[in-house]
Amino acid sequence: MTQCTVVFGGAGFAGLNIVEALLKRGRDVWVFDRSDVPAAAREAFAKLPGSLEVVSADVRDRAMVDAAIAPGTDSIVFGTAITANAERDATVPALVLDTNLMSLVPVLERARAVGVRRVVNLSSVAAYGATGDRLPVLEETSPVDPQSLYAISKFATERVADRLSALWGMDAVSVRLCSVFGPWEYATGARDTLSPHLQVMLAAAQGRPALLPRPINRDWLFAPDMAEGVLAVLDAPKLPHRLYNVSPGKTWSILDFGRALGATFPGFECRLAAPSEAPTIDPHAPSDRAPLSAERVAQDAGWRAQTTMADAAKAYGAWWQLYGARMTGRA
Repeated sequence: MTQCTVVFGGAGFAGLNIVEALLKRGRDVWVFDRSDVPAAAREAFAKLPGSLEVVSADVRDRAMVDAAIAPGTDSIVFGTAITANAERDATVPALVLDTNLMSLVPVLERARAVGVRRVVNLSSVAAYGATGDRLPVLEETSPVDPQSLYAISKFATERVADRLSALWGMDAVSVRLCSVFGPWEYATGARDTLSPHLQVMLAAAQGRPALLPRPINRDWLFAPDMAEGVLAVLDAPKLPHRLYNVSPGKTWSILDFGRALGATFPGFECRLAAPSEAPTIDPHAPSDRAPLSAERVAQDAGWRAQTTMADAAKAYGAWWQLYGARMTGRA
C-alpha cells in the first residue's frame, strides 16, 4: 500500500464525505469501521478515480489497526466516535470512552512506527461546551467547557494527540468540526443526535410538515465543504498550529433551510410550531450557541466554506433524490 489515506470511522457520516473527497482526488483510501460502507455510497464512489478498500473491524482491535496502517501509509484521518446522548453516557460510559479516546493511542503509536506523514484527528465544537453560550464567537484559544462524555472525550483526544506528537516528533493535528449536515448522513447506531436538517429532509420526503421550536440558528456546515476543510488541513505543507476550527464562520437558520427545500419538494411546509403544537424537529440543544471562527484555517490552510445556504439546500435535495431513501430506509 503506497500513498494511502486510512480513514477511521470512514463508514460514518463525516467519514463518508471525507472518503468521497479523497476519491475525487484520485487517492487510495482504506476505510476502517465496524460498519460496512453503505451500498449507495459504494455505488457512487465506484464512479470516482480513486481506489477504495474497506476494513470491517473494531478500532479497539490492535492487531487489525496495525494491519490497516501498513508501511507506506501516507496519512490518517481519525474520526471514530460514538456521539452519545445522556442515556448512553449513563449506561455504557466505558464503551464511549474506550471508542472515542483510548482507541486513538494505538493509532498514533502505529502511525509513528511506520512513518505516517500526518494524522488528522476529528474533534468537535462540543469541546467548547457551555462556553458557546457565553462568548459571541469561539476561537481556538477560547476556554473549553465540555459537558457530555462525547465532548469530554473529543477534547481529550486533542490533548493526547498534541502531547504524544510533541514527545514523538510526529505530525498530528486536530480539527474541531462545527455542526455538519448534508449527504451521507444516516442512522449508523453510533450517532444519537441526527441533524435537524436530516429530520427536516425526512419530513419533506414523507410529505409531513416540519414544525420547529425556534428558527435554530447556528454555523451550519455543508458536509462536502467540511470534507474539503479536513483535506486542506491534511494536505497543507506546513501548519504552525495543532488545532483548527472548521466552520463557515457565520450563522443561518434551519427555518430558512426548510423553506428553501420547497424548490425540491413543492408544497413542503417548514415553519415555527404554534403555541398549541408540539415541535416535530429536535435541535438537540435548548439554545443557539456562538459560531466558530474560521480565520486560523483560512490563513494557514487556505480553506473557506464555499456553499451558501440556498445552494446547500438545492444540492442536498438533488442528492436526496438519488440516494436519500436508500440511505435512511425511511423515506
